[in-house]
Amino acid sequence: MIKYLFLITLSLYVFTEVFPNFQLPYVLPVLCLIIVLSTILYVKTFVKILGSFFLLIGVLLLYTSGASLESYLLSFGPMLNLLTLFSIIPILAIPIQIGNYSSGIQELVNRKVKNTGHLYMLTSGISYFLSIFMNLATLPMTYHSMKPALQVFSLKNAGRFMSRAITRGFAMPLIWAPVTPILGIVIEMTGVSWSGMLPYLLPLSIAGLLLDWLLAKKAASNSGSAKLKSFQSTNEIAATAEESEKIKSPKRIIQILIAIFIFNICIAIVDRIFHFNFIILVALLVMPFAFCWSLMLKKGKEFLAGLKHHVNSYMYKMSDQFFIFLSAGFFISAMQFSGVDHRLNEIFVKFQGIIGIELFLLVIPVIPLILAFTGLHPAVALALLAETLDPAHLGISPQILTVSMLSGAVSAFLMGPYNATIGLMSGIINENPFKISNWNAVFTILYLLLVMGYLMILNIFI
Repeated sequence: MIKYLFLITLSLYVFTEVFPNFQLPYVLPVLCLIIVLSTILYVKTFVKILGSFFLLIGVLLLYTSGASLESYLLSFGPMLNLLTLFSIIPILAIPIQIGNYSSGIQELVNRKVKNTGHLYMLTSGISYFLSIFMNLATLPMTYHSMKPALQVFSLKNAGRFMSRAITRGFAMPLIWAPVTPILGIVIEMTGVSWSGMLPYLLPLSIAGLLLDWLLAKKAASNSGSAKLKSFQSTNEIAATAEESEKIKSPKRIIQILIAIFIFNICIAIVDRIFHFNFIILVALLVMPFAFCWSLMLKKGKEFLAGLKHHVNSYMYKMSDQFFIFLSAGFFISAMQFSGVDHRLNEIFVKFQGIIGIELFLLVIPVIPLILAFTGLHPAVALALLAETLDPAHLGISPQILTVSMLSGAVSAFLMGPYNATIGLMSGIINENPFKISNWNAVFTILYLLLVMGYLMILNIFI
């Protein structure tokens, strides 16, 4: 029952965004309120506490501002754009799964990997490219595709090796990939265009990946680089690969790269032609693109079966996300109604005046990371932060503020022990989330230093 409530709410929301003249002023807020009340009993305890905190503070803000009952109701609804994207992005993973691309990845490993340095770079690189499409599904797919290669090398801690490679590769494209919810939030709040931001975001994303590879290469050289255990292990893996689809791995990888390129070109073109909300624009393109890709693979029926499974299983599991994001959306509406967002922005302006714009820019990326340790999802943290940071009043370029906030969110994905990235990786390798977070600590610090240097350079030229 609850999944149909989710579907109806999101469908009505998208419809009103595409056709703005067709408005449902009370229907969507009522549906959001029903969802919050229906899910509060079923969500995880921590999510329940955090969401209830947002609701309570929101109610207090509205009460002290003398809001009417109508204002309480109409405060529900923000964050539906993010929930729409969260619900539809996994559909992009369907053609990758039904296309059996994992076998191509395994074949590439068997042909090209000679040492642990190569294995790390390939694992991290594959995670990077899959993350552009698959979001969280990247983690298990990359792990299980690369796992057979672990038999060949003498690794002291295979779990740590894979966790570092996969999570870091996964996090780097989140700063620019259009399917990333955090990107949509910041673009919407700062008013910049996605295509206009790519020249600023892509170099930082690639630099972060290269930094990870440099650290991995240094670690491999210090350990003498683990060598092949035996030719027997190699032959066993090669035989396993031959039993799978005999399609050349370079061709399989190139197909994914071409799909990524086409998808991003489509978004850039549609973004220039239409004036939709960026998050809605991406959400509208996901399903037809994934379906066309599946048709090219001659897997149309398999795609429809995967889509049905997605609706029946994944949507039902989104109770936590619906509760926390709708509660946070209510809190944001209450901040706007009460004027608290403006007062917070004034505080930031005064703080910036005290420490200077250069130091203030260096502080912003650290805020999402700190909030991640309180259990706040990076997307929620960014939404709250963006609501209180007005680039015009702060005297900061919107482009620089966008880079600063997004890079901070990436650090939160790398180290936040309560976010889904670390949580899922923890389940895959059966390790404590805090241990996985600790494994990424040094890289995250170096990445933030890289970001700070990059922001200083941008501040000079923009």
